[in-house]
Amino acid sequence: MNKKREKERVTINIDSAVLKGIDGKVDGRKIRNRSHAIEYFVRQAMQSHEISTAFVLAGGKGTRLKPLTDNTPKPMIEVKGKPVLQYVIELLSKYQIKNVVIALGYKSEKIQEYFGNGEKFGLNIEYVIEKEPLGTGGPLRLAKDLLVDEFLMFNGDNLTNINLKDMFEFHKKNNAFATIALSSVQDPKNFGVIEMEGNKIRKFIEKPVSPKSNLINSGTYILKPEVIDMIPKGFSLIEKDVFPKLSEQGKLYGYVYNGQWFPTDTIERYEQAKKEWKGII
Repeated sequence: MNKKREKERVTINIDSAVLKGIDGKVDGRKIRNRSHAIEYFVRQAMQSHEISTAFVLAGGKGTRLKPLTDNTPKPMIEVKGKPVLQYVIELLSKYQIKNVVIALGYKSEKIQEYFGNGEKFGLNIEYVIEKEPLGTGGPLRLAKDLLVDEFLMFNGDNLTNINLKDMFEFHKKNNAFATIALSSVQDPKNFGVIEMEGNKIRKFIEKPVSPKSNLINSGTYILKPEVIDMIPKGFSLIEKDVFPKLSEQGKLYGYVYNGQWFPTDTIERYEQAKKEWKGII
């Protein structure tokens, strides 16, 4: 369920000149009032060099994986004895990401029963439920109250051993608004190809006939929470509705890595993953 974090009332003494400056930041939109302004600046000051929260998309029906997904949600199909989604959770645990929000839809109860509150995996898991399919962007709006700082985002049906610490350092060094992890593939014609200019992503080309790049979106992101405000209501695709706009604004960066990456969204890709995936190393 979409649960708001609890708030507590506190009394503090602030220098009148500082308070005047805080009030000057209230614009009624990004910063709604004095209380929100104080909380916002405290969060900014406390923000460490690490990320503590991840958002995972796990609501798809997996129609291209039938009959494997007739009774099993797509992220729960197994590779080498474990659900694909468990490898995502183990990667987050390895890098001490303590808070995980999972967006569920199709057969959501099976994922909740398996992972519970996350305690057995050493982290805290909360859930948001899609009453109807919302794409890759819409579920973020459901989780807005749980994603108040920079956060990781994953496609729950991908296997990756990406170095999250290194990716975050890249993100901070570039002062990026959003960073996409990019993987290189031998034949990118069946993917959306990404063209770069330095570290910035400049163009997305869907399934090109003659690709000029072999870099593709690997489904792992670092995002500022303000990205959620750019997502249209209802069904939306973050790859089409948000990322191209950020690219035009020069705010979208690409982190290229050479580690394992296996999508499992088709039978053919799933079979390859079962043969070649080496686990979280």
